[in-house]
Amino acid sequence: MFLSLIFVVFLFLVVQGFVRVVVFFWDWLSGGDQLDADDVERAETALEESEDVLERELARAERQRGLGRLFARWHASNEAVDEYLDHLHLGWYQVVIIFFVGSMAGLLIEEVWMLATAGLTESRVGLVWGPFSPLYGLGAVALTLLGFFLRRRGAKNWQVFLVSAVVGGLLEQFAGWSMSTFFDAESWTYLGLPDRITQWVAWRFLVFWGLLGLAWCRAVMPRLLYQIGMPTTRRQAVFVTLVAVYLVADVAMTLVCFNRKSARDAGVPPANAFEQWVDTNYSDEFIAGRFENLKIGDQRDAVDENGNLIYDENGNTLTEAEGGAR
Repeated sequence: MFLSLIFVVFLFLVVQGFVRVVVFFWDWLSGGDQLDADDVERAETALEESEDVLERELARAERQRGLGRLFARWHASNEAVDEYLDHLHLGWYQVVIIFFVGSMAGLLIEEVWMLATAGLTESRVGLVWGPFSPLYGLGAVALTLLGFFLRRRGAKNWQVFLVSAVVGGLLEQFAGWSMSTFFDAESWTYLGLPDRITQWVAWRFLVFWGLLGLAWCRAVMPRLLYQIGMPTTRRQAVFVTLVAVYLVADVAMTLVCFNRKSARDAGVPPANAFEQWVDTNYSDEFIAGRFENLKIGDQRDAVDENGNLIYDENGNTLTEAEGGAR
């Protein structure tokens, strides 16, 4: 018990220290040489208008009492954020940061969920470098772009829900189909679910995407964009550009590794020194250890002629190798 308490305190201090470092670094990025005058003026105008709204609404909130004052202050904060978003220019700067944060946050949530519901502690990363799952990053970017568009057109909640469900389903379908078609691989399958629509899309997860999009559009996205803001200094622009270059290189290297894994399974030798280097440093053992939930080639789940999963006598799914042998 005492050791557990010590661990919790230590973990809290580590998280607190990490947050302070991030805040310090973010403040440092806000210094230095500024960008073009028009960009700086746009960002400063948006912030000034937002602060004016906040000041006015807080003055009204002070006339309330008890819980009414608390809710009025929350309303004032929301009004200030809405005012800022009315002036926000959504571009590559915000998209890169949202993809970066979404890829890590989605991975963390998925691993915690799998640990809590299935007791699994396997690695569920999607790229060879870093703790990223690009599917969640793409989902966060797609929901942000759509949410921002729908917000400015005054979309109703049911419209946001439906659009988010469709976008989420299309994203899963495209990602699953691409992995299966180009790399003979799969990270998930819904063939065992009674409400499946395709191998990678199911009704229950369309509902999940719809609810997620609604929560993202109404609660998460506005404040996240407000915190990210618009770039005003060269440090901010350079840093986010470097992050974008790193992510592009990470995605490209992951595709190369998957391509060579498929080629090795087919008995195709490396064609040049680079492919030889990839085979040496990103071997089958590396792929298996890095992407523990990824099934490639004959390790994929076996299906019958009707597209249904094949199970053994104990109710466990068979792989293509096992299904073919039987």
